[in-house]
Amino acid sequence: MFGSRDKPPAEGEPEGLRGFAVDKTFFTSLKGLLLEAELALTFIIFILFTASISAYMVAALLEFFITLAFLFLFATQYYQRFERLNWPCLDFLRCVSAIVIFLVISFAAITVRDGAAIAAFVFGLLLVTVLAYDAFKIYRAEMVPGLSR
Repeated sequence: MFGSRDKPPAEGEPEGLRGFAVDKTFFTSLKGLLLEAELALTFIIFILFTASISAYMVAALLEFFITLAFLFLFATQYYQRFERLNWPCLDFLRCVSAIVIFLVISFAAITVRDGAAIAAFVFGLLLVTVLAYDAFKIYRAEMVPGLSR
């Protein structure tokens, strides 16, 4: 009668928190580590842009919140409730759009020649490499399943 998500909570189980149980093994998986690295790097870039070029800090802050949302959805497996969305494709598009945005603002930041802006450029390039690796892994595993090993 009930699906796995529609079951009433077990005796003594809090009803409101049942859907947000955190899978702690996700944080040590490759995808979890990549999302954590992206989250840390976007936060560092946000701080550096706040210290030097405040016009670019919004892009880093927005990417921080988007990455945090994906980390939350994947760690709690709450994304499985939205079956109509193609999550690998959304995650791939998140990575590709962030690569383009951070390449542009990183190279724009280097023109300021401020210490924090140069550090933001370096961390931006590091973030771009992490995002490119994440996009490559998503593409290899989800988009072209015959190539995954």
